[in-house]
Amino acid sequence: MARGTASSRVVVVLGASSGIGRATAHALARRGDTLVLASRSADALADVERECLALVPGSRRHPHEAAAGGPPVLVVPTDVSVRDSVDRLFERAVERYGRVDAVVHAPAVVGYGRFEDIPAEVFDQVIAVNLLGTANVARVALRLFQRQGGGHLVLVGSLLGKIATPWMSPYVTSKWAVHGLARTIQVEARETPGVDVSLVSPGGVDTPIYAQAASYVRREGRPPPPVDRPETLARAIVKTLDKPARERSVGLANATWTAGFRFLPGVYDVLVGPGMSRLGLSTTAREPGAGNVFAPLPDGEDVTGKWGRHWLRGVGLVAVAAGAVGVRRVLAARH
Repeated sequence: MARGTASSRVVVVLGASSGIGRATAHALARRGDTLVLASRSADALADVERECLALVPGSRRHPHEAAAGGPPVLVVPTDVSVRDSVDRLFERAVERYGRVDAVVHAPAVVGYGRFEDIPAEVFDQVIAVNLLGTANVARVALRLFQRQGGGHLVLVGSLLGKIATPWMSPYVTSKWAVHGLARTIQVEARETPGVDVSLVSPGGVDTPIYAQAASYVRREGRPPPPVDRPETLARAIVKTLDKPARERSVGLANATWTAGFRFLPGVYDVLVGPGMSRLGLSTTAREPGAGNVFAPLPDGEDVTGKWGRHWLRGVGLVAVAAGAVGVRRVLAARH
């Protein structure tokens, strides 16, 4: 089956209840795409459904104007770490609309703490959601795309899939693995006409993920500056859906952090610990706990968190500029 046109795509958005996924659902609704919204939180998804229906262009709000089968938004509560749950999601989508043109996969959970202090079950569940969840979705999506003759899978990675930072070992491990999986299936997808696989890698983003994370450092996490808004990532994802690309990196500091990690590992290792303590952890006290790792916390789900792009913007820009200059000087000296 041929892929839908840009104005009539059927898009499955996973992680649609919060952060980047929710912002992406809003952006796709505005352009008139038919949406299948998925996350663990049925309550939060109901709110997102209402928000998206209010954003859909007027004529598309009526069932007869939607893709075959009903209104332009379908909600399917889904736990991506459970294969049967992912299977049911895609079955419902195809049953309702007859096809899936694109899949945006954004779910993620975070655990803070030294590796040995994070409970094994928390570490394992972060891997299950972030990595195995990505694999579960990609497997079903790619098989469906092969059957119907095309489709586009967009995976949300992270700057932390390219570098390492202390106190986030389960998240870093999972995102490195997600990047490896993405590159592998990108190569394999070259043999399947009409199938595209893209990776979008953000840096710091103002989402609720930090406040909802598991934490065993007695402090709440926060996005390191410079901080992008979820809407910025949503625009990058929509752009990627419109014009497929192997990878899009979103974040002013991404290139500097990656260059430092790769080319100046000794310097990077000295600086990343103090930097993470000052810029990646807030002063807000937190009792040790699993956060939303095992179950959603609907009351905390929203598009944005509490940081905003404004916090420490100047510090972030100065740090990025200084880091970039330092990297260039050291590399020039080496040559």
